[in-house]
Amino acid sequence: QNKLVDQCERLQLQSAAIAKHVAEVLPAKSQSVLTAANGARELVIQRLIFVGKVCENEEQRLLENVHAEEERAHQSILTQRVHWTEALQKLAALRTYLVDVITKLDDQGLVHAEQEIFERTEVAEGILEPQESVKLNFNQQCVQSPLLHRLWASAVLCSIAGSQEIHIDEKTVSPHLSLSEDKKTLTFSPKKAKLDLDCPERFDHWPNALATAAFHTGLHAWKISVEKSCAYKLGVCYGSLPRRGAGNEARLGFNAASWVFSRYDKEFRFLHAGQPQPVELIKSPAEIGVLVDFAGGEVLFYDPDSCAILFSHRETFAAPLYPVFAVAHQSISL
Repeated sequence: QNKLVDQCERLQLQSAAIAKHVAEVLPAKSQSVLTAANGARELVIQRLIFVGKVCENEEQRLLENVHAEEERAHQSILTQRVHWTEALQKLAALRTYLVDVITKLDDQGLVHAEQEIFERTEVAEGILEPQESVKLNFNQQCVQSPLLHRLWASAVLCSIAGSQEIHIDEKTVSPHLSLSEDKKTLTFSPKKAKLDLDCPERFDHWPNALATAAFHTGLHAWKISVEKSCAYKLGVCYGSLPRRGAGNEARLGFNAASWVFSRYDKEFRFLHAGQPQPVELIKSPAEIGVLVDFAGGEVLFYDPDSCAILFSHRETFAAPLYPVFAVAHQSISL
């Protein structure tokens, strides 16, 4: 009987606790959730409004720059047009004068007119030939904007990075590298593997590999995990990049057919055409993102963790681009 009484009391206390939870705690939680959600909505709205205003202001500033540069170039062209039109008129008048002199004066008359002829021809000698001038061209530098560049890159990377399905082409893999079954991880080995070196697509000396597919238009982005390696290269190249030999022709970044971000120990560089450009970094990125705007002519390297642009290079690409990789220590992974 006492046990039943104790059980009843426990049930009563449990019921009271549940009733209190339903009557007091859950409504308070509901209100708390509502308040938090409203705060989150307001935060999103306020931040997007702020970003929108910043973008509008930057848009206005850059459009004004474009207009001013257009006006400057047009004015330069008009000024040149007036100058050379006047020069043509002077030359035409001088030619008419000389023809008249030659046809109407005898030798004695020419001798007497020698000084006048000299003075008039001396003026003509001061009219130089037209030369190409940068003042007549539209300066694309007028739209350079670190803010726009960073916002644009972040928007592109957030929208397409990770959705790019890139695999490494097994036929191109150097004998110093091994490729994982999922075609996404390259691992370096100082000892050459026994591979088919007669395959024309394979790099036979440098530890390089290409992706399976190239692209010739649009925006493309992909990320590579590099935290295990302290010696790698990442970027893009033309399919015409040579695969044979130890020369610079097949060495990434040391020819005109490849653009790569490079790490060797604590040294970071951008490499193209054998002209290294140092990249100063506070810490070594765990991942490197590559963004290519084919039509815009830009290859960009970034740190996905901080969305910081590590290096950006502009180029007019003349052929389809392949994602390219090299690793000389441990491994890297798509």
